Amino acid sequence: MSDKKVFIMVAPNGARKNKKDHLELPITLDEIVASAVACYKAGAGAVHAHVRDEQGKHILDAGLYRELIDELAKTVPKMVVQITTEAVGQYSPSEQRELVRQVKPKAVSVALREMMSDGDTSAQREFYWQASEKGIDLQHIIYSPDEILLLSDLISKNIVPSEKLSMLFVLGRYSKNQTSTPSDLLTFLSALEQSGLKEQSKFMVCAFGQNELNCLLASAKAGGDCRVGFENNHFLPDGRLARGNAELVSTLITALDKSCR
Repeated sequence: MSDKKVFIMVAPNGARKNKKDHLELPITLDEIVASAVACYKAGAGAVHAHVRDEQGKHILDAGLYRELIDELAKTVPKMVVQITTEAVGQYSPSEQRELVRQVKPKAVSVALREMMSDGDTSAQREFYWQASEKGIDLQHIIYSPDEILLLSDLISKNIVPSEKLSMLFVLGRYSKNQTSTPSDLLTFLSALEQSGLKEQSKFMVCAFGQNELNCLLASAKAGGDCRVGFENNHFLPDGRLARGNAELVSTLITALDKSCR
């Protein structure tokens, strides 16, 4: 286990799940706030937030995000709020970029493959450098190891800044039944080493499926941080349904504490 303190982010809802997946999955702003508060009390330092429309569907809405950020600033002022630009097949890179410009968040996650999909190098460069200049903590979502090498190439071409480089490694997204294993992390770590970005970056891991906890422990052991929550998994390691996101957070913290002994 690395000597550094592991930072924990909770992803309480995601873009695709609903109450049929879990009755406690937060959909409304009030529910998201309540879940974030419970998770903060359990030990999470940040929340990765998706907002939904009146029908409960994923939406990139600047007004809703500003409302959520303002409410969380009142209830959990020390908790980092990271918004998402996830497209879910609905939004173009230009719409994703515009969301960030309107919200001006302190933190945002951006899927590298989505942002690069329109081939507009000039707009991409402007977006990433503006985010850096405004001090936005931008986390690059990495779905496969080859995207780490792509990121390195984009940095070498001055499209993406190298300062405060942050990545989220997504394990199990394309595995059978979206089930991850700790060994999935090895190829990401190998690509990180090969890319030359290891010394100038930090990484976090999220993992699909019931093996989430073991994957996050593997991340901590390798010097990474952890993202836990219903977006990727709503089961405890023993197969029981978690009562809520906060139980996943507390279960992770207990396991991390045991690993450090």
